[in-house]
Amino acid sequence: MTRWKLILEWDGAPFMGWQRQDHGPSVQAAIERAAQAMTSEEVTAHAAGRTDAGVHALGMAAHIDLMKEVTPHRLREGLNALLRPDPVAVLSAEPVDEDWHARFSCMGRRYLYRIANRRAPLTLDLGKVWRIGPELDLMAMQEGAAMLVGRHDFTTFRSVHCQSDSPLKTLDRLEVERVGKEVRIHAAARSFLHHQVRSMVGCLALVGQGQWRPEQLREALEARDRSALGLNAPAEGLYFVEAIYPD
Repeated sequence: MTRWKLILEWDGAPFMGWQRQDHGPSVQAAIERAAQAMTSEEVTAHAAGRTDAGVHALGMAAHIDLMKEVTPHRLREGLNALLRPDPVAVLSAEPVDEDWHARFSCMGRRYLYRIANRRAPLTLDLGKVWRIGPELDLMAMQEGAAMLVGRHDFTTFRSVHCQSDSPLKTLDRLEVERVGKEVRIHAAARSFLHHQVRSMVGCLALVGQGQWRPEQLREALEARDRSALGLNAPAEGLYFVEAIYPD
């Protein structure tokens, strides 16, 4: 048996998220179907994170176990051929130790949220960004973001359906930058609560539009109450960027 580490990219629009679902398509099921078609084996795919419906991935790490002998090139090319027409791509495939686990070996996760800050309707980026027409106050957003960095009780920014045992998380990075007409928010932590990134981005957008003061981010955090959340940003602007592992 060989354990294979896969790096995946996908468009989240047609999927109910990573995790296999009874009521709709998932990325996990697409990978498993392709691997089973290629090897005639029962395959279970594991990933570094479980993304929500509509969330995209630029570099999600996953793993599968195969008895069939295959080269990295052939596995990558075979999976990509069998994944069509699903918008999922295997960027790389490499053998790893049997005790390596995409989820449990992961030491950190990075996300990107993209906001198209323009009044014109979206065309090429439709479904890939969140469009906000009024110009966002970048400095105010940066000030608000800094208040969330560190170890906190993120109950306010946690979905009521979150299955994590504790709302305590350490947020290592939450930075806001402008690239042309796009505002990008970068988040990094060992792990995140369900809807945490989207909830933080939604509140930062309120700050950027002048509907919230930057200090209200701290007030919402300290409330430890989901009802104190200002806004949950839509899934379409969120990207899983990278899973980080020990060297």
